[in-house]
Amino acid sequence: MLEALFESSRTTKRIISLIYDTVAIVTAFYAAAFLRLGTFNSQFLDKDVTVIAITLVVSLAVFIRMGMYRAILRYMSTPAMLTIVGCVFISALVLATSSFLTQSRLPRSIPFIYLTIALLLIGAPRLMVRSVIMMLNRRSVDLKEPVIVYGAGYTGHQLTLALQGSQYKPVAFVDDNPALHRTVVANIKVYSPKMIEALIRTHRVSKVLLALGSTPNSRRAQVIKRLESLAISVQTVPAIPDILSGKARIEHIKDVEIEDLLGRDPVSSQPELMAANITDKVVMVTGAGGSIGSELCRQIIQHRPRAIVLFELNEFSLYQIERELQETPEFRTNHINLYSILGSVQKEHRVETIMRSFGVQTVYHAAAYKHVPLVEHNIVEGVRNNVYGTWYTAEAAIRAGVESFVLVSTDKAVRPTNIMGASKRLAELVLQGLAKRQNHTIFSMVRFGNVLGSSGSVVPLFREQIKNGGPVTVTHPEMVRYFMTIPEAAKLVIQAGAIGTGGDVFVLDMGEPVKIVDLATRMIHLSGLEIKDEDRPNGDIEIEFTGLRPGEKLYEELLIGSNVSGTQHPGILRAEEHHLSWEETKNLLDDLDVACHAYQCDRVKQLLVEAPTDYKASMLISDSVWRQKQNTGKLRVVN
Repeated sequence: MLEALFESSRTTKRIISLIYDTVAIVTAFYAAAFLRLGTFNSQFLDKDVTVIAITLVVSLAVFIRMGMYRAILRYMSTPAMLTIVGCVFISALVLATSSFLTQSRLPRSIPFIYLTIALLLIGAPRLMVRSVIMMLNRRSVDLKEPVIVYGAGYTGHQLTLALQGSQYKPVAFVDDNPALHRTVVANIKVYSPKMIEALIRTHRVSKVLLALGSTPNSRRAQVIKRLESLAISVQTVPAIPDILSGKARIEHIKDVEIEDLLGRDPVSSQPELMAANITDKVVMVTGAGGSIGSELCRQIIQHRPRAIVLFELNEFSLYQIERELQETPEFRTNHINLYSILGSVQKEHRVETIMRSFGVQTVYHAAAYKHVPLVEHNIVEGVRNNVYGTWYTAEAAIRAGVESFVLVSTDKAVRPTNIMGASKRLAELVLQGLAKRQNHTIFSMVRFGNVLGSSGSVVPLFREQIKNGGPVTVTHPEMVRYFMTIPEAAKLVIQAGAIGTGGDVFVLDMGEPVKIVDLATRMIHLSGLEIKDEDRPNGDIEIEFTGLRPGEKLYEELLIGSNVSGTQHPGILRAEEHHLSWEETKNLLDDLDVACHAYQCDRVKQLLVEAPTDYKASMLISDSVWRQKQNTGKLRVVN
């Protein structure tokens, strides 16, 4: 019963306290009268019912006003106890005053006796409950998991307070600041990082909580690398901006973010470039429900567009991003018009109708199939969506008078070895040709590598595999990739679009490439686990090499040639690359259309090889429908 009371809601606890105090005040009054008079004289006391009624009502009002029912018993401090004494004193004063004003015959000593009894009845039980809770907490503290908090600043201090009553027991602070060493923060001693191994052994710690606040990613990576060899789980608290905005709470412990592992500080944004094609404009995002498209929407709404048109094929994805944007402060404050439109970029007439109807001025084209193996298994649809979807949307933009059109491209478009990359390179050629054909709509293309947390990303896959006990699957031990956070990629796409003059290919500063097997190894170590291999047969998680998938490259590039120049943004480079005239591009598109309609996947691949895409195709065709046709001869193309 006591446990149920402790775990009940705050409202229930306050009601119980209020009822108890009502009984305590009445009891204290009658007890004081009995002690003074030596008897319960009901006739005498009935005449003074007004006195006790006034005392009761006013006392409870004072108790509520002075916050007696806001204090949490388990954290009750000296000021809270002084508040109780003050409230009871006022209650006794009310009793004396009401007795005088109503000309009651109560003896003058009764308020003093009442004060003593009321203090005992109201204050003592609260102290008793607090003592019981503290005793139970002391018993359970040994059952809690000991943790070390890395960072003894504001974030670390707040974290230790938030962890009271949780499953964790902070046993030590570790901080890089020598001035804090051997000091005490929140009753916990602060140590040098050199002492961390000894602290782990002494306190039998299996987890370190990072409380580094707004420390740059490069510095966080150094701290994490120092902890990797200790075979302990490393977790972190949410970022300070998320805590301040209400998106997260400080006690929400989570796994180390992949950007912390990479140690790459985000490229800074230039406000004037972010706003150039957005502020007070009608902006359309195709593929608005995807990883990049949805983040583009989040960034766009922060820069006060007149309207945002969300264009998406997937109904549920569209619903999700629409609901998310409607709940943002920017949407409610700036009265932004939000239009959610279902449709495919392959429906040119519908796309043009939408652009004309809403007066679209800026388009961010993020609609694409990007999963390499899936596109290899669905060649025709991949080409239709990535090439013709881009072409039709661009033609619609020209006719609708769109001012700026930005294609979200990929590093896989550079010397591609797969259909996805070749289709994206051909989409770039289409826009470059259209840029030369007319001069009203400014076409730009932005290439970047892998984005962290996107659909199909290895990071969530690795995390799930580690959680399930492995193995962690890596395609090849030498595979490397560039990585960038989704918000950073979206910001750079927006800024690159503002720099474009027509037919520009922009590449983003992706930092240093990362070896995928090293990434997997680090994630395993930071989970407090060991690699299992021939040298360590007693390890926890095995890394399994599965071989390259169809169309997959060991490494990615961002530039086809070496002809590259800087822009006004240090994180964005402009590439000068060979492209076709519009007439040559149109002829290629017509031939490719015929091959797609006839479902001639071999011809589709041949045309992509012959085009200036630098496509290095394998002889193997992985398209599932085409292979079935070859096996059965039953495929019939309907005209």
